[in-house]
Amino acid sequence: MKKGNILFIIPALAVIILDQASKIIIARTIGFYQSIPIINGLVNLVHVRNRGMAFGIMNRPDAGVSFYFLVAITIAAILLILFWFTRIKQEDRKLLLGLSLILGGAIGNLIDRIRLKEVIDFVDVYFRSYHWPAFNVADSAITIGAVWIALHIIFFNGSDTGEKNAS
Repeated sequence: MKKGNILFIIPALAVIILDQASKIIIARTIGFYQSIPIINGLVNLVHVRNRGMAFGIMNRPDAGVSFYFLVAITIAAILLILFWFTRIKQEDRKLLLGLSLILGGAIGNLIDRIRLKEVIDFVDVYFRSYHWPAFNVADSAITIGAVWIALHIIFFNGSDTGEKNAS
């Protein structure tokens, strides 16, 4: 197995395992809509379900067509990531970590969506009355992976030297 393949597969598998394990623990130990303070005034563990997309977009009780749409979009994204992986150039291998995190997060949420027809979210970050939408390990991995790729594309010219883009 090539080194690039390992750099792509291991982080994705780690995200899937951590995501699913954390969701199982939350589902078994915290009741729906229950909140447990972790850092008072900042972070709670909660048990909420999201039938929609990130930030609760399209989150409706009657999933219907949106369920199939979200499954199809997720599968398309996974296929696109796999295609990108097969086409990545040696000098752009730093993108592998970001791609892997996004892949693992997409698969983690897809597992929930297919198994439960909704996604388990459990991290509630807030300040006073302002709450960020609840999220999970998969969502975090997708965000970190996207930021990783964006920073790489913006600040590096694709070489392993790490030199900043001169443009």
